Amino acid sequence: MNKQKIILLSVVSLLILFALGTFAYNSNKAAEAALIAKKNEEKFIRDYSTIIGNIDAEVTLVEFLDPSCETCRAFYPIVKDILAKYDGKVRHVIRYAPFHKDSDYIVKLLEATKKQGKYEETLEALFKYQNQWVQHHVPNIQIVWKLMAHLGLNIEQLKKDFNDPKLDELIKQELSDVKTLGVKKTPQFFVNGKMLQKFGQKHLIELIESEL
Repeated sequence: MNKQKIILLSVVSLLILFALGTFAYNSNKAAEAALIAKKNEEKFIRDYSTIIGNIDAEVTLVEFLDPSCETCRAFYPIVKDILAKYDGKVRHVIRYAPFHKDSDYIVKLLEATKKQGKYEETLEALFKYQNQWVQHHVPNIQIVWKLMAHLGLNIEQLKKDFNDPKLDELIKQELSDVKTLGVKKTPQFFVNGKMLQKFGQKHLIELIESEL
């Protein structure tokens, strides 16, 4: 066997070993994520969590989002389309991972709108006008309050509900679950407890369809 063939075989062998190693690593990561999910099933949905869609749907899509996150804004209409496409078969559970500065403030404000039945409307408005109230990844609180007024919310009532100590406990619980479930970025999706390993619309739909 000449030298060129030996070098070629060596390169091919290294490529095969690398591919096998990558596959094993990804498999281990997926198995680890599945184990974490199984051990922490109750941490995917809390009693205060917002659920959109059929409560008895066979697929539960849990999304950890940050209202100040641009990618979360981009995925908002995608998730709405998924719920429409798989009408009755998928339910959307909204959780929070307020990683951006002062995003916990926005989460509390958003949750406070539930008392006036304006939660979904407020969430949609926050994403629609996000480029106006988020500046350099930091929320402009004054602009957000003006947006609340434009939505027809009772501002005095909203301020009272915003200061409810239960919302501070909610934030603590969300951050605790974020840490336990290994959420590192937003949006982070789980489908029936399985973490989305490859990020993207295509991969999310594929994971949902594999569960249907």
